[in-house]
Amino acid sequence: MKPMPRTMQNGIFEYRKVGVQTGVENASPHKLIQMLLDGAIEKVQLARGYMERREIAQKGQTVSWAMAIIDGLRSSLDMSRGGEVAENLDGLYDYMLRRLAEANLRNDLAMLDEVVKLLNEIREGWNGIG
Repeated sequence: MKPMPRTMQNGIFEYRKVGVQTGVENASPHKLIQMLLDGAIEKVQLARGYMERREIAQKGQTVSWAMAIIDGLRSSLDMSRGGEVAENLDGLYDYMLRRLAEANLRNDLAMLDEVVKLLNEIREGWNGIG
């Protein structure tokens, strides 16, 4: 994965300034995954709005941010202990990353909606574990 763009780094810094950092520091591993899923969903939905308004630069930055979060979720998988579930999630995260890249290139709202749907399904399943 490419290094995080400076604008994304600045966005993360601003996001943390409003109190998220405290939540992250005190969160359980389960809660951290919930927060990452929520963040990815939020970023894809924001990208959808930018896409609808033809705000291309913001759309691209926000899609990249969503992809970085999903890549973080993917890299957090414990493939040695997670078995088939981890393998399935790895494949699903890979699919979502490819769909987001394609949606960004084609300005395809349906692809963004598909990724949000998949993220929501994962989040529902994750919430059922907790």
